[in-house]
Amino acid sequence: MTRKQQRALLLIGGLALLGLAAGLVLYALNDSIVFFYTPSEALARHVAEGQRFRLGGLVEKGSVRHDSNDAVTFTVTDTGKAMAVSYQGQLPDLFREGQGVVAEGRLGAGGVFQADNVLAKHDETYMPKEVADALKAKGVWKEGSTP
Repeated sequence: MTRKQQRALLLIGGLALLGLAAGLVLYALNDSIVFFYTPSEALARHVAEGQRFRLGGLVEKGSVRHDSNDAVTFTVTDTGKAMAVSYQGQLPDLFREGQGVVAEGRLGAGGVFQADNVLAKHDETYMPKEVADALKAKGVWKEGSTP
């Protein structure tokens, strides 16, 4: 084997190892990557049952229901479509109807979003970037005002 062939073989072997390492890293990160969708986007994309993602929008007025054992159900809307959310636990103190919210979890049976984490906006001027961008695109939310 010539010196040129040895270098080519070494280069190909190194690229193969680099590709394998990159593939393993991406496979390991697969569980931690979470996409953000509004209710309209989630329904349009036909998100698979059990897929993990973030759902953001406004808490629909009159939709919050407190059940026993800290179970809460509410509806998240982007003024176009709405999605029911079920959450087990204590909601943030600033969680209110008509306010921005981001829920992280999985889509459950019957199209009900099973949240394991709920984030609410923390004052009158803050809105999570993804929610603000989605609401701005629909013309519902304007900078410096509450929806």
